[in-house]
Amino acid sequence: MRSLLIGLLALLPALVQAEACVVRSRGSQVEVQVCQQNVSIPQQMFHDGFCQPQLKGQTVEVSYVEQCPAGAYGACRNAMVSQLPYRQDIHYYGVASDARILQRACEQQYKGSWTAF
Repeated sequence: MRSLLIGLLALLPALVQAEACVVRSRGSQVEVQVCQQNVSIPQQMFHDGFCQPQLKGQTVEVSYVEQCPAGAYGACRNAMVSQLPYRQDIHYYGVASDARILQRACEQQYKGSWTAF
């Protein structure tokens, strides 16, 4: 019994799925990085939809992580996107002076709560 339990515990890291995605986009003069932490989005929808933005004229790179990395200057907690009932936390990296605009969008458009770091 003990060896079975040890064997099952050894498989756990392989079963754990990333619950956040880091999205980096580059345009002609703009580079943006955000991290979307899944709160209540069905996993397949999160991976195939929410973490796959289509940004015209920009190169987009997506990497999956267990949680958003440190270094964000702010986050929109419990953000609701596209009027769907699902929630995510969006962490913002880069130009901290954008926080004022992003806070307004977080609270009004995404119906979330802003946290400054």
